[in-house]
Amino acid sequence: MTSRKHPVNTINSVDRLLTRLSIAFCVLAIAYTSTAAAGPLERDQAFRIHNRLAGVPPSETILTSMEADLIAGDALAAARTAMNNPKFYTVTLKNFAAPWTNRDQSVFAPLNDYTTLVIGMVKDGVPFNEILSADLLYMQAGQGQPQPGNNDHYEALEQAMLQPGFDPQTQLVQTSQSAAYGTPTQAAAGAMTTRAAAEAFFIAGTNRAMFRFTLMNHMCTDLEGVHDTTIVPDRIRQDVSRSPGGDSRVFMNSCIGCHAGMDPMAQAFAYYDYDEVLGRMLYTPGVVTSKYFNNDTTFEDGFITPDDSWDNYWRVGQNAALGWDSNLLGSGVGAKSLGQELAGTDAFAQCQVTKVFRSVCLRDPVDSNDRGEISAMTNAFKNVNGYDLGEVFASSAAYCMGN
Repeated sequence: MTSRKHPVNTINSVDRLLTRLSIAFCVLAIAYTSTAAAGPLERDQAFRIHNRLAGVPPSETILTSMEADLIAGDALAAARTAMNNPKFYTVTLKNFAAPWTNRDQSVFAPLNDYTTLVIGMVKDGVPFNEILSADLLYMQAGQGQPQPGNNDHYEALEQAMLQPGFDPQTQLVQTSQSAAYGTPTQAAAGAMTTRAAAEAFFIAGTNRAMFRFTLMNHMCTDLEGVHDTTIVPDRIRQDVSRSPGGDSRVFMNSCIGCHAGMDPMAQAFAYYDYDEVLGRMLYTPGVVTSKYFNNDTTFEDGFITPDDSWDNYWRVGQNAALGWDSNLLGSGVGAKSLGQELAGTDAFAQCQVTKVFRSVCLRDPVDSNDRGEISAMTNAFKNVNGYDLGEVFASSAAYCMGN
């Protein structure tokens, strides 16, 4: 007799087969849906990163490449791809640094040696803590050295940057202040001794402007933020009245708070001036510029500047919170060593990171997550990435790419 399968068993076998097929189909559908959902999200994020860093939309090829990096979980690689666009240097970094170069803090300042120095240092990954001490400039390749008495080289460079074929990687090259301007290497102090900074902050006055704007631009604080009336006032110059309006309490409760700490450090600029007729910075080693003796009869018993030695009275007291480098002495000679002192602080590192965060994320840090990210980026900036400011731009863009 021929055996026959029971109909119920046949039905059960078909059901099991259909169930397995259904499960397999669901798994494939879920996998497809996850992949499909990832694409549009990462594509939007890639577009946002590129716009924030380069200021222009990416090409389809670049967008696809960045999207792939994001799907793979490598947001920093996507950001670095965006930073390869020349506009990152010629627009984003130019607008980032331009306000530091003038008293009005205007972004509309013409391109100059200060702004170009920042662009070049980011391009080459030069440690940014050298921004206040390096004997360094950047110039356009093949166009001759910049001149100490005019801004012609950089105005021409700005026009070249507008051309479609301009490539910062090859057309921005290093030179030195000593080679271009004749400034002695020991007197070259990075951004502080660029022609643009000298024109803005060494002109007229008493050279305190250079100190104040350096604090504002590179430590993110004005003098009010470091006001300390407990400091010994022995280095305050003769031009500061000890009884403004006939009331000595004004000096003791107000003036002393800024001048007692500022004047001993601004002494580092004693040999610098800006000549409006020649249109250039002057450096006279061994000769204190006459502006340090302006209004010397206001308080004749005040401090008379003998040279360019400086001391940092802020290492003790409330301003120790700025985080001074214990490996430095807290005193020195000239602007270069003062620049190293200022750029060695925790405040300097955090300032650079915060400025980049604002530039890329288009907002101030608003909550504990933002503040935690800035703290992490500051630590990496100082202790991991060798003060590479480009990495801060990449990290900020990755953090603010959105969900």
